[in-house]
Amino acid sequence: MSEPGKELEKLTGVVERIVYQNKDNGYAVIEIETGEAEYETIFGTLPFVAEGEVIAAYGNFVNSPKYGRQFRVEQYEKQLPQSEDMIIKYLSSGTIKGIGPAMARKIVERFGAETFDVIENNPGWLADINGISVQRAEKIGEQFAEQHGLRNVMLFCRDFFSPSVSVRAFKKWGASAVEIIRSDPYILCEDQFGVSFEKADNAARAIGHRADSDVRLYAGLKYVLTYSASQNGHTYLPEDKLLKATSALLGSDSDKTKDALDDLVASGAFSAERVDGRKCIFLKKYRDAEQYICDKLRMLESSSVVVEDKNLQRSIDVCETEENITYAPMQRKAIEQAVQSGVMVLTGGPGTGKTTVIRAVTRIFSRLGMKYALAAPTGRAAKRMSEATSEEAKTIHRLLEVAYTDGEQQQFIRCRTYPLDENVIIIDEASMIDVLLMSALLEAMRPGSKLILIGDADQLPSVGAGNVLADIIASDTVNTVHLKDIFRQAGESLIVTNAHAINEGRHPDLETKTNDFFFLPRESDEETAQTITQLCSVRLPKTYGKQILDNLQVITPTRLSCCGVEALNVRLQQALNPPSPSKKEKHAKGVVFREGDKVMQIRNNYDILWVKNGVEGTGIFNGDIGKIIKVDNNAESLVIDFDERITEYDYSLLDELEHAYAVTVHKSQGSEYKTVIIPAFHFSKRLLTRNLLYTAVTRAQKMVIIVGDAEAVNEMVDNNRHAMRYTSLCQRLTSFS
Repeated sequence: MSEPGKELEKLTGVVERIVYQNKDNGYAVIEIETGEAEYETIFGTLPFVAEGEVIAAYGNFVNSPKYGRQFRVEQYEKQLPQSEDMIIKYLSSGTIKGIGPAMARKIVERFGAETFDVIENNPGWLADINGISVQRAEKIGEQFAEQHGLRNVMLFCRDFFSPSVSVRAFKKWGASAVEIIRSDPYILCEDQFGVSFEKADNAARAIGHRADSDVRLYAGLKYVLTYSASQNGHTYLPEDKLLKATSALLGSDSDKTKDALDDLVASGAFSAERVDGRKCIFLKKYRDAEQYICDKLRMLESSSVVVEDKNLQRSIDVCETEENITYAPMQRKAIEQAVQSGVMVLTGGPGTGKTTVIRAVTRIFSRLGMKYALAAPTGRAAKRMSEATSEEAKTIHRLLEVAYTDGEQQQFIRCRTYPLDENVIIIDEASMIDVLLMSALLEAMRPGSKLILIGDADQLPSVGAGNVLADIIASDTVNTVHLKDIFRQAGESLIVTNAHAINEGRHPDLETKTNDFFFLPRESDEETAQTITQLCSVRLPKTYGKQILDNLQVITPTRLSCCGVEALNVRLQQALNPPSPSKKEKHAKGVVFREGDKVMQIRNNYDILWVKNGVEGTGIFNGDIGKIIKVDNNAESLVIDFDERITEYDYSLLDELEHAYAVTVHKSQGSEYKTVIIPAFHFSKRLLTRNLLYTAVTRAQKMVIIVGDAEAVNEMVDNNRHAMRYTSLCQRLTSFS
């Protein structure tokens, strides 16, 4: 993007050569002849540009250390060439399939300067030329119309939205995009477009939508509900809170806002129900998801296959013999419940033996001839589940065979009409599952199947809407076993004992220096940040060897302050992967991506191709961490290794990456690291919570190091505040019990 306040320059010229072009997102590097210089190199989102076209590009010149002066394009317009030679060059460029140099020359020899008028308005005339059939002539006309339509969309949108938004809008609606956006600019706030409500609102006002128009009121209500789900995890809002928030956002009259809300409920776009005696408003997809979860859980429980108790007890005894252990009473109960129940929840903190139960349960199901699947919400959690059980575990998305249609709509191939083959589904890290994913999982399960949910309800809830695991447990309608006893070997770990102390509201032991949990007191946030940098770059590698960095993670509660993600990532990149003549780098919007950098994907992208051990696959997901192994400025791409999945990122995708030397606690969910470093400092009271500290500590396998202020640690333990989530699953379940 251009610098704030900097006026855009205009550069007009003929496209001489396309150096690089990504046809999926429109990103291109192009050489144009301006008449004032031999060539100028321009780059940016320039979809459907072809050699021979005259374009007017708006942007600014930038200086690249490697490529020199280039023109970064923010917006562009294109004009069709006028001379017959340039028309031939344009048609020969491949922009219209089926026309090569020889055919282009034939067309121009026949129609001359009127060639484009013929293609646009009378494409059938092309069939008079030898070698062009009627069908081929129609195809040529359709392709030309498509490109002309995109030009109109980009011209209409250029004052309000980026070219990439125009491309996505045109791909979805074609030539109708202008009319659709004009009638409702707020439609671009949907996920696949990524336009902020503020930008859409500014565009709507400029186009002529009144401040109290129904379109604006509907959009404001939808935005508030959607934002409450994505940012705060709510599946609904009480009507009074929704109206108050929307009126404040729009500056609208409360009566008109209420009328608009009633319209949306009447149309079925929103659902209204009473929850705890209060009228509440749902986005339909969240209401339907919570109701479906409730209905399917009840159905699975009622249709469960019963195993005779004497056979089950015999099988458990055999497992004990094979494992050479004796199950604790609650572990034995958990195994019994898991095998007998249609739905069962197993919960407990670290060191309480959840993995031992999973291993026993899978052995018993194998003996019973029942097919089972192990899965978890994230790739790292699935990998950890595989390592702990010596069984294959998949992400839930992979289990359901996710597909991403046209780069827009996520779909699961496994569904009601094509259910999963397995009749037992075992899910780990279930606290991370939101209502939409849980609904999709249950939809793919056959009647009579069994569902076992394993998780720690005391950790942070899902990033997405809902509080599924906690609501199921709170409803007391599903068989739940809570493992509390810490086994001897785990009890020798201060990580485990301190984690349980934190969870029970007791201050952790910060004095012991001879175990696996260490506290380094520091008097200021700046000293804390300096110490963390020294630990990662000098002290720990010197003591334990450089290999400790391979599975070390700094986890911090916040993005801001000098101990937040953003500042720590700058420090740690400089200390662990400084600039070097041997390392290429890419500067993007104030961030430097360098070969050797540790990076994280920050949103789900189901289209990215990867190769692992010669096998191809698709999809890199929110929270996946990788290492940049190559910066290729010629190809305008990064090559990244995500746990041996090698993938290539076009520079247009860099906004989906950020450095991962330090990550937030939320982003660390579902993962475990051998060594975890946690800064303890005074920040927002909203984040100084017990479950946040507990989640951070339980990410560590071998060592925890807390650096900072002991008072801040104790404040977090003392603050058992849980962020309020408006969800209805618990009430739905209890209303049927």
